[in-house]
Amino acid sequence: MKLKEKLAAIQNEVGKMAKNQKGYNYQYFDINQLLEKLKPLCEKHKVLLEQPLTTLQGDFGVLPGLTTKVSDLESEEEFEYTVPLLETTKPQDFGSCITYYRRYALQSLFALEAEDDDAATAQKASSSKTKNYSNNKADVPF
Repeated sequence: MKLKEKLAAIQNEVGKMAKNQKGYNYQYFDINQLLEKLKPLCEKHKVLLEQPLTTLQGDFGVLPGLTTKVSDLESEEEFEYTVPLLETTKPQDFGSCITYYRRYALQSLFALEAEDDDAATAQKASSSKTKNYSNNKADVPF
């Protein structure tokens, strides 16, 4: 099985992630919850997942970065990509940034769905505020 096939199998087996954490007035799924689901599946399919901190160099200078890398332990085939991290002098802010990017890199890589427990409530609130506009361009509010 090729690495892409293994990643597809992991995607199918992970299922939806429950947004059971709350912070800054929004709900999200915790990276530890995500890793708890991913690690056994990666082991089962012989895929190594790594997310080391790195640096990016270019015309903009040197920036901290986060690399997300998956490797097939049987064939040594691998996928890797790096994103720049925001620079800050506060370690807590930098740690939050790392966690945020790790979580969303994994969500993107494995095409994970997130259950939105409050989607119905949000939709009701949104629809009660929605105005009806005709197709007349003069009626569009922007």
